[in-house]
Amino acid sequence: MTTGTKNRTRQAIVDAAIELLAGNPACSLGEIAAAAQVGRTTLHRYFAERADLMAAVADEGGERLTRAARLAELDRGTGAEALLRLCREYFDLGSLLSLVFSEQTGDCWDAQEEPGVEAVVRRGHADGSIDPVLPADWVVSLMWSQLYAAWSYLGERPGASRHYVLDLLTRTVANAVRGPGAI
Repeated sequence: MTTGTKNRTRQAIVDAAIELLAGNPACSLGEIAAAAQVGRTTLHRYFAERADLMAAVADEGGERLTRAARLAELDRGTGAEALLRLCREYFDLGSLLSLVFSEQTGDCWDAQEEPGVEAVVRRGHADGSIDPVLPADWVVSLMWSQLYAAWSYLGERPGASRHYVLDLLTRTVANAVRGPGAI
């Protein structure tokens, strides 16, 4: 049985790994341990090798993406409205997105293959809120590329506010997928 303290320590290590690896893919396990406020020995007790830690990071990433999709309430409103809510939720994943885009988590999970997103796009095709000429996989790729652009923009411009960049993201995606009859 795992105790609350062990769970918190493990989570602190995984969270520190996500934050540090997003900014520096070559960071050492020692740096991750220090950021998690544990010793290297403690880190190795939880994750014997770097690959074990990366697998845990991938699992955590999958859980966060799933939670974000649930919070976006993908079955509510038009397809375009649901897609924009998902963009907002995914945008808040920050450092995790950096790991997704840099592919540091390997083949453990592929965020671009979220089945719920393609269903949202197909619903948008049917309700006229997403241009039916745009294939679902194209719209999903567009969403991810704009999330990358938004997160990069925020990181490269220290004066840019989260709110401003999120507005740029949602405007861009909304205008890019707009159906022919949408306003």
